[in-house]
Amino acid sequence: MAFRFEKPTQFVFKPGQFIDMTLVDPPETDTEGNVRTFSIASAPDEGTLMVATRMRNTAFKRVLQTMPLEAEVTIEGPFGNLILHADTGRPAILLAGGIGITPFRSIVLQATKEKLPHRIVLFYSNRRPEDAPFLDELQAIQGKNLHYTCVSTMTEPAKSSRPWHGETGYITRAMLSRYLANVGPPIYYVVGPPGMVDGLRSTLKGAGIDDEDIRTEKFAGY
Repeated sequence: MAFRFEKPTQFVFKPGQFIDMTLVDPPETDTEGNVRTFSIASAPDEGTLMVATRMRNTAFKRVLQTMPLEAEVTIEGPFGNLILHADTGRPAILLAGGIGITPFRSIVLQATKEKLPHRIVLFYSNRRPEDAPFLDELQAIQGKNLHYTCVSTMTEPAKSSRPWHGETGYITRAMLSRYLANVGPPIYYVVGPPGMVDGLRSTLKGAGIDDEDIRTEKFAGY
């Protein structure tokens, strides 16, 4: 689910950053507490501040899901340095799993809005198309930004109610090689569940990519 809030006056952030959100006097709580960290899914030029998350049966998310319009939360931030590098001569390869797409949505939208010359290739892995937040939007942006490519892959397409004609399986070294044969030397950004992030980091290092060219953020627990 996505949640949109009025952007605080003079709140400035860079695409890829995150905030800490605290519920104000929630009607219920549990041992996981009233604070969560969310990547900002909206781009700086959008009118609202949006976060998106997988829903779990926790007090925080039950309250968030049922909050009335005009309810208030407290935010701190922005934090983080998972932002697009300044060297426009180096491509950005974005590797996302599931809800890990949120910081990349902000990056891709803002790069398109500003007509940045960076070559951007997004690899986006989900189980099924219906499990993929912002998939249609991220694919459509290719028509607006000639420097941007979206490569979507599904690990369980047979369980989908929608036809799927794109890539299948996990993001692998072979898949990266097919799309990046004429791209380089890039900087890699990896966001998703800890297992995916660790696995892709190992894959990239096995392909000879330096640690300094791999930037990661793990989404644990959602």
